[in-house]
Amino acid sequence: MLLLHRAVGLGLRQACRLKSTTSRICIQVCSTNDSFQPQCPSLYFSRDKYSTRGWRVVGALLGLGAVLTYRDHRCRAAQESPRIYTREEVKSHSSPETRIWVTLGSEVFDVTEFVGLHPGGPSKLMLAAGGPLEPFWALYGIHNQSHVREILAQYKIGELSPEEKASSTLKTSDPYADDPIRHPALKVNSQCPFNAEPPPELLTENYITPNPIFFTRNHLPVPNLDPDTYRLHIVGPPGGQSLSLSLDDLYQFPKHEITVTLQCAGNRRSEMSQLKEVKGLEWSTGAISTARWAGARLCDVLAQAGHQLCENEAHVCFEGLDSDPMGTAYGASIPLTRAMDPEAEVLLAYEMNGQPLPRDHGFPVRVVVPGVVGARHVKWLGKVSVEPEESYSHWQRRDYKGFSPSVDWDTVDFDSAPSIQELPVQSAITEPKDGEMIDSREVTVKGYAWSGGGRAVIRVDVSLDGGLTWQVAQLDGKEQRPGKAWAWRLWQLQAPVPAGEKELNIVCKAVDDSYNVQPDTVAPIWNLRGVLSNAWHRVHVWVAP
Repeated sequence: MLLLHRAVGLGLRQACRLKSTTSRICIQVCSTNDSFQPQCPSLYFSRDKYSTRGWRVVGALLGLGAVLTYRDHRCRAAQESPRIYTREEVKSHSSPETRIWVTLGSEVFDVTEFVGLHPGGPSKLMLAAGGPLEPFWALYGIHNQSHVREILAQYKIGELSPEEKASSTLKTSDPYADDPIRHPALKVNSQCPFNAEPPPELLTENYITPNPIFFTRNHLPVPNLDPDTYRLHIVGPPGGQSLSLSLDDLYQFPKHEITVTLQCAGNRRSEMSQLKEVKGLEWSTGAISTARWAGARLCDVLAQAGHQLCENEAHVCFEGLDSDPMGTAYGASIPLTRAMDPEAEVLLAYEMNGQPLPRDHGFPVRVVVPGVVGARHVKWLGKVSVEPEESYSHWQRRDYKGFSPSVDWDTVDFDSAPSIQELPVQSAITEPKDGEMIDSREVTVKGYAWSGGGRAVIRVDVSLDGGLTWQVAQLDGKEQRPGKAWAWRLWQLQAPVPAGEKELNIVCKAVDDSYNVQPDTVAPIWNLRGVLSNAWHRVHVWVAP
């Protein structure tokens, strides 16, 4: 995949002279839309006046130049013994100052000169700096073509030591030793238990978040469950009969599919900690993702066990199969009224984006509660019961609650506040990044917006001057049913950069269909746990001279 930053004519001259990188041709990467149907890649020039015929001619010439250059490189390389590097040496070359190295298979490449030419932008290639390309190429299949490898070959500087093998740094007694392998693009906030978020430039690249970079929130070690012996225990009502359901039993219930955004209660907590210290993981804007989920509706399963709505308050309690060394499992609960409402679409999900749930995301079965905080979407589900009170789990009773800014750890009374269920309206900027240098002519601002409880986002306002003046962003994607807007809206704004400005203070705020709007600052909503952080999101950028 090539991105050429010079004119096509210059690229042709370079190709004919067997130089390395060619000119401005773009290959549109496959993406996934809301219906989870892949869009075929298409090729296009940056200027519409070039015809398909011109495309073929230029492509043939550029391809010939690349092939000849590749062959010339191979001939020279064959005459020399390749230098041998260790993974640690590669890892130390991860910035322009140290040069940018990557690996593919056993080969090592110095791609410093190519970073500015990368078609997805420099930031995408920098995600792999100092490490392997494979995890990123797996996300973008367009890379797996011969001409891409030919271009990469020009930057080869050596090979990995054949004796070197990836060794585990964890002891077998470590409860986290059996955790799954994670995608290296994820920004890790804690390793044990594993908690990580995708970088902003990847977060909103697709409406549906690819499974490998879906944000991960674990409280305990990830269990490794056998799907053949897995059983879900549904406690029946008094006098009724409990159920013990295998995966095959769950498959017998009508399969229901929905697109749902999950957001951690601590999303954007880092902005609160900048104001005053809070306790919790330093989530940035990425503790939120969207997937297409499939499974059995919880209301159907509860009805099969004999449960029905009652006049008294009741809660459906979930218990996971993840546990600490003392045997304490993760647990949470939601009101029975939500669980039994077919329109609430609460799922016992066994598929995520058309595949079995990944281990990090609850394999083989998890709860998905549309419009509700991620803490209630219990993973590795082992038990469901209906109780007169909410779950006694620590994470239901002594966490994930909001308090006044005046409350501190000496005065907090967790029993005085309700557990978080539906989350407030939220939005954030994913492009450009804070501190980035932008073009002096036009800026493109992108981000996401979402509101809890199925409330639809009806508008996103964007300001380039810190909130003095506003412009309305374009909302992408289809509108969702009233009261069932379970998924986010991606948005973007293209606007001219005000003349003479050397820096911009970009701000966004979302409005939902109940006309809830984000507060302008963090201070009035600060709380000791750093949850419910939804103030205007702000990004400061510099304007290129």
